Amino acid sequence: MIYFKFKYKDLLNPTLIAIKQLGGSANSDEIEEKIIENLKLNDNQINDIHNGSRTKLNYQLAWAKNNLKNAELLENSKRGVWALTEKGKNIESVDETELLKYVFEKNIKKKYSIDDKEKEYGQNINSENSEFSEIKWEDELLEIIKNISPDAFERLCQRLLRELGFIDVKVTGKVGDGGIDGSGIIKINGTLSFHVVFQAKRFSKSVSSSVIRDFRGSMVGRADKGLVMTTGTFSRDAILEARRDGAPNIDLVDGVEFVQKLKYLNLGVEIEQIEKVKINKGWFEKI
Repeated sequence: MIYFKFKYKDLLNPTLIAIKQLGGSANSDEIEEKIIENLKLNDNQINDIHNGSRTKLNYQLAWAKNNLKNAELLENSKRGVWALTEKGKNIESVDETELLKYVFEKNIKKKYSIDDKEKEYGQNINSENSEFSEIKWEDELLEIIKNISPDAFERLCQRLLRELGFIDVKVTGKVGDGGIDGSGIIKINGTLSFHVVFQAKRFSKSVSSSVIRDFRGSMVGRADKGLVMTTGTFSRDAILEARRDGAPNIDLVDGVEFVQKLKYLNLGVEIEQIEKVKINKGWFEKI
């Protein structure tokens, strides 16, 4: 059954509107949440899986953001924040067909420019990574992680937390431990320390709100904060439960964010830097 029927073309204007409503900049989660609210998407639409652990909403929205970026309406930082450009701030909406036509023609020109340079210099010059290539490597890595043993996955989470600055990270994962797979301590600015318990789920499906509730019940009196990591996704109800007012907040890391952190820390992910040689003719004229 297909629940989510929007294509990235349909999400171009909703994405612009969402970022404007969020003050002109927002991270991907905030944009997605605002679009869910504006389009009044139901749980079936929100949790409809495209491939692996990526939802159709997340997948199509990624393409929408990338096309808006190529149209010079959005820009994004290494910290995952998307912001309106001056051009983006000054328009109310876009003609979807005209925008995609402009981006297509721009990419064609860019491709021929790269091909010409490769012929001239005899080397392979890569353009900026497209959203498609980003999605491809993320899904490939998630499949690898899903096929490692549960113990190996918990050790991977342990290593990830250590690299992120946690200390005294221990994997427990004992039967009857209320689902808690490990614990650690995070120190803020070298001064304030918080005891954290975490749960690692090697899922292909969405983590439900009941998992979050059970985890919160297990952590009461044992830690200051909780963290749930998964190779899958979190249902909308799970996200709302994790943020519920009056209850201890639980941080969530889904599959896409998990592999992005591995990339950032170079854990099992290698980034190739392509050398680009530029000749300074003026230097030779002044020598």
